[in-house]
Amino acid sequence: MLPKTPVNERGEVQFPDPPFVQALFSSTKFAWLFLIIRLFLGYSWLTSGWGKFNNPAWMENGTALLGFWKNAVVIPETGRPPITYDWYRSFIQFLIDTESHTWFAKLVVYGEILVGIGLIVGGLVGFSAFFGALMNFNFMLAGTASTNPVMFTLAIILMLGWKVAGYYGLDYYLLPLLGTPWGRNKPARPASAAA
Repeated sequence: MLPKTPVNERGEVQFPDPPFVQALFSSTKFAWLFLIIRLFLGYSWLTSGWGKFNNPAWMENGTALLGFWKNAVVIPETGRPPITYDWYRSFIQFLIDTESHTWFAKLVVYGEILVGIGLIVGGLVGFSAFFGALMNFNFMLAGTASTNPVMFTLAIILMLGWKVAGYYGLDYYLLPLLGTPWGRNKPARPASAAA
């Protein structure tokens, strides 16, 4: 006999998570682990952004970013180019041609600082981790490995645990106030007394 398929009140099939996944991503049992990941990742983003904030090549004219872009779009005569995908190389070339480095460099700097602060204080951790992962993803597409794969992986872990990743932080207060995008959790109704 086949096991019964779990169906909710709307007729949708739902499969429960394994106990270890529930413990990791849906309970506060491992909130301390997310705190360690958050602080490490947040500190990495904040120090990176702060170093750029104090650098005129990033904040005044964006020449540091322009140099990075120009190195990324180069196609060497031998060997592999830094950017593997032609569509991404064309995108970066478009940014170079339109002199977008003048404003985009500031966007990168402020983005790194805000992601770092968001992760350190534990405010909207899922969103902070998402934007950090987006920056890591773009750095990797541009051919820069460095710490980006590790930071990207840690950001994915924080996004998966967004409900409890900020438990020791501002999300402890923010998430109950804001609710979730799909609605507030409704308390269970008590069973009605038999007539």
